[in-house]
Amino acid sequence: MPVRLLLLALGTFAMGTDAMVVAGILGPVSADLGVSVGAAGQLVTVFALGYALLAPPLAAATARWPRRRLLLTALAVFSTANALSALAPTYELLLATRVLAAAGAALYTPTANAVATTLVAPEWRGRALATVLGGMTVATALGVPLGTWVGRADWRLTMWLVTGLGLAALAGLAALLRDLPAPAAAPTLRARLAPLGRRGVLGAAATTLAFFLAFQSVYIYLATAVHGATGGDAGRLGLVLLTTGVMSVAGSWLGGRLVDRAGVRAVLLTGSAVAACAFAALPWLGRSMPGALGYAAVVPLAGWAVSVALPHRLASLDPANAPLLISLNSSALYLGTAAGGVAGSAAIAVLGGRWFPLAAAVLALVAWATAAATTRDGRAGAPAGAGSRAMSHPKPEVETLVREGSSGRARTGA
Repeated sequence: MPVRLLLLALGTFAMGTDAMVVAGILGPVSADLGVSVGAAGQLVTVFALGYALLAPPLAAATARWPRRRLLLTALAVFSTANALSALAPTYELLLATRVLAAAGAALYTPTANAVATTLVAPEWRGRALATVLGGMTVATALGVPLGTWVGRADWRLTMWLVTGLGLAALAGLAALLRDLPAPAAAPTLRARLAPLGRRGVLGAAATTLAFFLAFQSVYIYLATAVHGATGGDAGRLGLVLLTTGVMSVAGSWLGGRLVDRAGVRAVLLTGSAVAACAFAALPWLGRSMPGALGYAAVVPLAGWAVSVALPHRLASLDPANAPLLISLNSSALYLGTAAGGVAGSAAIAVLGGRWFPLAAAVLALVAWATAAATTRDGRAGAPAGAGSRAMSHPKPEVETLVREGSSGRARTGA
């Protein structure tokens, strides 16, 4: 395996860890800065919202930059932002540093994916992407539990850990990443957003938004939801998060195969229904470790299967414009994550720390209804009244793009 690919993957590992590790240290952050757990959860919200809103204009603004310079700049911004997070004396400054970190991640992740395909022969491009995107998967399985464990006494140590990971990737790529091809012409911001004018694309993006709104409204506050089982112990919470990460990897593997066998619609509807049931049961499951671990096994399995189906559906709608459509899926994913942070905080305020997952169950049913109303064809996930048999089987090159687009799920914990 080329070392440069592993260094690119180290960068995505840092990004993935940073995106969701705050979910595991909400308690220490809340206690140290004197804010509520709900307010601390907004750190995840602003990161996700910043990524979603900044990614399209940043991509357009830096389209002509040399790829090496762009990667190193992104890592420098990201690492600096996390160092500032570790030093932030107030909640307001910490929020600002999260936005800056999101800007670095929004610059780095799509660029790293594109560069990976230029470092290997064409027949190895899929595996190169899998290696780089694997950094996101490993971040969910290992980075978040590790960051939670490191920050059990002082959450700032978690931020320093992420800073160190970013700097390691920066140093390695600065030394070894040379002679990259010039960037190809990139679409304008208007061209990136134009597909939203199509009904089918809008329906698919709405499904992504609704599903991640439901999922993240619980995941961001999972420590609160399973507090009855963990008693606030960081080791027990780390075990729950580790189980979530491992089952996320399994769900990704399973989702790809289920989409091929059963079709996009079946995976979307089944996964959303399973998630809704699990959210509804969490107020009881979260009272004991066996119940919490059972939840941590089931929901990521369903969630990551859905996460594979979502970009697959968009790519199937218009294979010729798959890259643009998948980028819209990523933006919808992050908007859903941002809204999930707000929705979860509001649900805790209204329903309490034990019962707030019931709101996520309702949101998951909304996601189910959205998918049911906007899909018809079992394999393509085409919008009702607009599908065709030709759309049921995306071109081979689209499958690689789908794997790239579905990576957004790693940094969301879905």
